[in-house]
Amino acid sequence: MIERECEIKNTSGMHARPATLFVEQANKSKCSISVRKGDIEVNGKSILGVMMLCAGIGESIVITARGDSLEDEEKIINDLCNLIDNKFYEEESA
Repeated sequence: MIERECEIKNTSGMHARPATLFVEQANKSKCSISVRKGDIEVNGKSILGVMMLCAGIGESIVITARGDSLEDEEKIINDLCNLIDNKFYEEESA
């Protein structure tokens, strides 16, 4: 099991499009993915669950991966955190 805390960096937060991208990436892995914000923990492979967190800019979420190998867990955690760090590839207006 691997856990990592990530800060939401896109201005609109974890709305429908970022949640969809997150879940699509999570579903590429065989690992079980959970996401926690505060006391709420949801299935990281569920769009409704991820959107329910209402994670906004500057807020932190904790992503947990549970799988058959440490390598698989590290890869999906890195992929999901990179997606968040890159602001879900949304264009920011100047």
